[in-house]
Amino acid sequence: MTAGHSILLCFFVFFLAIQIAAKNQKEALDALYKAKFFRNSDAADSSEFFFRNEAADQNTEVLPTVEIHDQAGRKQQDKIERLPGQPPRVELSQYGGYVTVNKTAGRAFYYYFVESPQNKTSLPLLLWLNGGPGCSSLAFGAMAELGPFRPRSDGKTLFHNRFSWIHVANVLFLESPAGVGFSYSNTTSDYQNNGDKNTAIDNYAFLVNWLERFPEYKDRDFYISGESYAGHYVPQLAHVLLSHNKKAGKTIVNLKGIIIGNAVINDETDEIGRYDFFASHALIADQTANDIKKYCDFSPNVMEQNSQCIALSNIAYSNMRMIDVYNIYYPLCLNSSLTHLPKKASVMNYDPCSNSYTNAYLNQAEVQWAMHANVTKLTHDWEPCSDVINGWSDSPSTVIPLLQEFMDNGLRVWVFSGDTDGRVPITSTKDSIASMKLPVKKSWYPWSVNNEVGGYAEVYEGELTLATVRGAGHEVPSFQPRRALALITHFLQGTRLPTATPPSQSL
Repeated sequence: MTAGHSILLCFFVFFLAIQIAAKNQKEALDALYKAKFFRNSDAADSSEFFFRNEAADQNTEVLPTVEIHDQAGRKQQDKIERLPGQPPRVELSQYGGYVTVNKTAGRAFYYYFVESPQNKTSLPLLLWLNGGPGCSSLAFGAMAELGPFRPRSDGKTLFHNRFSWIHVANVLFLESPAGVGFSYSNTTSDYQNNGDKNTAIDNYAFLVNWLERFPEYKDRDFYISGESYAGHYVPQLAHVLLSHNKKAGKTIVNLKGIIIGNAVINDETDEIGRYDFFASHALIADQTANDIKKYCDFSPNVMEQNSQCIALSNIAYSNMRMIDVYNIYYPLCLNSSLTHLPKKASVMNYDPCSNSYTNAYLNQAEVQWAMHANVTKLTHDWEPCSDVINGWSDSPSTVIPLLQEFMDNGLRVWVFSGDTDGRVPITSTKDSIASMKLPVKKSWYPWSVNNEVGGYAEVYEGELTLATVRGAGHEVPSFQPRRALALITHFLQGTRLPTATPPSQSL
């Protein structure tokens, strides 16, 4: 198999259609995995409909022509003066608005962009994507993780995130594909035809048009980041960028690297590693994990399991029902009601009910007006994860060949993992990276921030770095904002995470 053929598999392994209607990234990702591996299981919700279509042609790769639209005057129109409820002493350069990605279909993506208050003219441009598939980068990335603000419990006011990534980059949040958040299409069938390939193409169309609107960033160092199912989105967009650069014989987008967290990158090891994590953290019996690995087949293109596998998987799922598998040691949201007066909030103490506050905040008319959002008056509410996307057409079993492609092209590649996440846990990620059989440049070591162990890391030949973030769940910046900021700082600077040293002890 040629290298180019391997890379193509990352777009066209198989096609499936699934019903995605989720409240969070976990539910959306669960729906996708049930479609892939447990089509014949009662574990799949009866409202979800799964089937496999014919595989796409894997022999050729055609780069579609992307329309560049006139962006004159649009940047100034997108300027956000202030967000409702924004802390009074915080002044930022913020923008929000729509970029048309397909004029014929009437497809437009919503973005939120915050320039760094430190040195916006020299710091890099960083795109953040959330996963699902079907979940919003505004809901999670911007409002719960690495953006400048987080909503308070009244659903009307915001508090400052002093560990926002805007201190080290100009950060761009994108809601994609069509049907996610405020992003929309005037062609209803688009909500049935979303998938990895179309998302990558539309994300590229968004980016090159956005750069026309913000031409000062055209030559800026550019990085792509994301988490969860963005373990697909990020490498696939990077691949399209590289392909267009090579086809044009020039740099269209100055891509320097990618960083993905708790990322879906290789189905087989992702799934096996989950059960290893559950057993090693006393969430299921060792025997259950061993039997699952014995009776279940998570190899590519297997969509139905035998009765023993289904029964064992149901046992494992039943053990997870009373905990947050996104962070197995974190409390659940037991009361999502808004409060008349906002509760005391701290960026260092993530509120498990934050999704409810974000939902209330972003559905306010005055907030949407200030952010230049929902200008077409959508027939549905804004949701953290889409309830209008009713199909997902293609999802590859692996994106590992893409990671190898980036390393071969001199791009920086980092993969990080919150070590208390049970959805895409560190055991899965370690196994996925191990399957690449890369020579180790610096073996597993503790890295430090603020005189504490921030996590552990390993560096491989080709400059791929695997790093954990200690005490963080699936959404790393939510649970460990200081450590997440240290991580992204070293990534963007191209410096190795510093080795933690034991504190001196007096006799």
